[in-house]
Amino acid sequence: MTSKVVYLGDLRTECTHEQSGNAFITDAPTDNNGKGLAFSPTDTVATGVASCMMTVMGIKARDMHVDMTGTTAEVTKTMASNPRRISKIEVVMTLPFEADQKTKTILENIGNTCPVLNSLHPDIEKAITFNWA
Repeated sequence: MTSKVVYLGDLRTECTHEQSGNAFITDAPTDNNGKGLAFSPTDTVATGVASCMMTVMGIKARDMHVDMTGTTAEVTKTMASNPRRISKIEVVMTLPFEADQKTKTILENIGNTCPVLNSLHPDIEKAITFNWA
């Protein structure tokens, strides 16, 4: 088992990671009957893209003796209706370190092929931008 999710009522869940015991709360967004007091389930999907990209890039960067500490990503999720679904995920990643073109190309290719991106439905538009120092 990967995780356990408990419905807490009032459109809120608690998600617990089985191995570590770490937990987070989700809440329905305000545009879908919720209070918007925590990540929505679709927010976690969109945010997972950036987290996954950074993780696999970090693995490769470490192998290349490149320190990615301080890298940030701004994530924007766009919803569609009928059916309600994620229609677009935008990630703007800022890498605050100098790198040669070969390193940039390798890390960008790794990021653009992360498991979460590869798992998304092809109808979801993905707009990925890398901003280098």
